[in-house]
Amino acid sequence: MLIMANNSSVPYYNWFASESRKHPEIKLSFIALHSVRPKMLDEMKAFDCNCYWIPFDESRRKRAMLSAIPKLYSLFRKIKPDIVHSSLFDDALPSLVASWLARIKCRVVTRPDTGFHWYFAPKAKYFDKINNALASHIVAISEESKRFLIEKEKADERKITLIHHGIDIEQLTMQNDEAKQRLKKQYGLENKIVVGTISRLIEWKGYRFIIEAAPALVSKYPNMKFLFVGTGGQKEELEALIKNNGMQNHIELTGWVDRADIPSLYGVMDIYLHAAFLEPFGFVIPEAMVNAVPIVSTKTGSAADSIEHLKSGYLIDYHSSEQISEGIDFMMTHDKKKIGQAGKLIALDLFPFSRMWKNHLSFYKQILGK
Repeated sequence: MLIMANNSSVPYYNWFASESRKHPEIKLSFIALHSVRPKMLDEMKAFDCNCYWIPFDESRRKRAMLSAIPKLYSLFRKIKPDIVHSSLFDDALPSLVASWLARIKCRVVTRPDTGFHWYFAPKAKYFDKINNALASHIVAISEESKRFLIEKEKADERKITLIHHGIDIEQLTMQNDEAKQRLKKQYGLENKIVVGTISRLIEWKGYRFIIEAAPALVSKYPNMKFLFVGTGGQKEELEALIKNNGMQNHIELTGWVDRADIPSLYGVMDIYLHAAFLEPFGFVIPEAMVNAVPIVSTKTGSAADSIEHLKSGYLIDYHSSEQISEGIDFMMTHDKKKIGQAGKLIALDLFPFSRMWKNHLSFYKQILGK
């Protein structure tokens, strides 16, 4: 039984549902904790999955999580699942409490948010430890995430299994020449060296260090332009930093971009730059890699697990505008195409959805002793 909160859709849940039809020994069920019944549940039913909806008011998170516990407990007692698998914090805490009370033996939590509470909401980090204690099994999504669980949260290492996320490679590489030309025109990218970043505009993503690195890089490469793709609460602060560094003509904040345009957006980038601090996974890394975009990234999440420094990308330390400059300069003075292709081959091996599904299937069978 897989559980989600606050999301009307989780792409890999759809993939799981579809793949489960090929395995009659597996019967997936889904629970959505959401303010309205997600349409995704109808899609799941088409794959012969049982689906349940529990109303969940995200604007009153604490009350919503508390009220979800007895409802989940009652449901678990009724249908008696072999495995309860939760993920994000809002669904993990109530489902782990309810499944523990209902004496469900296999209580799994995937931790895609390691570090967030620790650094940005420290009062809540104790609940992460409670979740780790209530879980019978913990899924880490990168080596860095696994280390954090063990070293910072003191989770029992014997409970932890590493399973990388997967991506829909076919969909994420559907570049469109017409869309690429439109994007170039829209953001003034013609005849530019495009260094792109796709992520929320929040402190965690390290944008300020990119802005600090930009003047020296633009001085050396005058036709370089940085593309910040995303929205977030740090927008006004970043706009001020851009102005203070005189980079208004060299850094473009695109705001929200249609998901259908993302593959084509990778197609107009010469370099992908990721400056995030403690990224548990970072979907943008495998997405950029399968599009053969050479990557400069902090040593975090999927980047640290997949990039071979200087061969299939360039790895840098956290919070270092100097190393960002060095990484971009390395790409500009080496064969970017060769580096991008090397990264693509690695991503095609490590991050296809099919591998993620197979790893989960093996994991489920292992913990059930089958």
